[in-house]
Amino acid sequence: MNILTFDIEDWFHILDNPKTSSSLDWIKYESRLERNLDIIFQILKDHNQNATFFILGWVAEKYPNIIKRIVENGFEIGSHSHLHQLIYTQTNKDFEIDLKKSIDVLEDISGTKVKCFRAPGFSITSKTPWVFEILLKNGIEIDSSIFPVSRSHGGFSRFGSSKPVIVESYGMKIKEFPINTSKLFCKQLVFSGGGYFRFFPYNIIKRFTNNSDYVMSYFHPRDFDPLQPMVPGLNSIRKFKSYYGLNQTENKLRDWLSDFNFIDLRQAVSNINWDNIKVVKI
Repeated sequence: MNILTFDIEDWFHILDNPKTSSSLDWIKYESRLERNLDIIFQILKDHNQNATFFILGWVAEKYPNIIKRIVENGFEIGSHSHLHQLIYTQTNKDFEIDLKKSIDVLEDISGTKVKCFRAPGFSITSKTPWVFEILLKNGIEIDSSIFPVSRSHGGFSRFGSSKPVIVESYGMKIKEFPINTSKLFCKQLVFSGGGYFRFFPYNIIKRFTNNSDYVMSYFHPRDFDPLQPMVPGLNSIRKFKSYYGLNQTENKLRDWLSDFNFIDLRQAVSNINWDNIKVVKI
């Protein structure tokens, strides 16, 4: 089962960077979102491909026509938060306010129910189990925020699964679609989205995919934009991570969609017999 998703944010929505940490900073920069989404829409059209779009509420407020285009094309929408803040830097109350605002904005514009969520930077960790209670309280039934290996934004290396599971927290249950991993030289690696997808040559990605029975992909509009400006404030390592391979992403994704079958998240939910799925208690 291969799932195709996109996190809809602009090129300057870079986490852990003081120069781009708030919406007051974002208004200084020219958006490239519509240009990059045109590329994504064309790829999906050419391959007759469905996908799930996790969208910032801030983006929906500023560019409601983007949301309408996504819905008119029949694509599923979910929340990617409102103001793109790492969850482990927020209080329970602040997170819930942000989540509710994103859901309200997306539902008002799209006319559809928001049932799925992805945290900015996959920032649900072992220290934030309270997140799941708030998600369920606000109508979220499916989460895709777990990054089951260590990473710069925390990760959840002790989660114990890189396949769909049911998370039980505070006596409540939510369907979880974590990022998948693949083993290379006894180490679990991520290959299916963002900078990881840009870094690996396509023949490696193809091999990893052939050896995987579950793939959760994730892309950002900026992944398809080699001409985007340089985000201010990044050190040399983050510049490499953020800009390497941008000129190859479109062709690599086209090859991937030609070589493998992908579905959106709602179809994946329907395809799974949840009575037989592992329960992870948080």
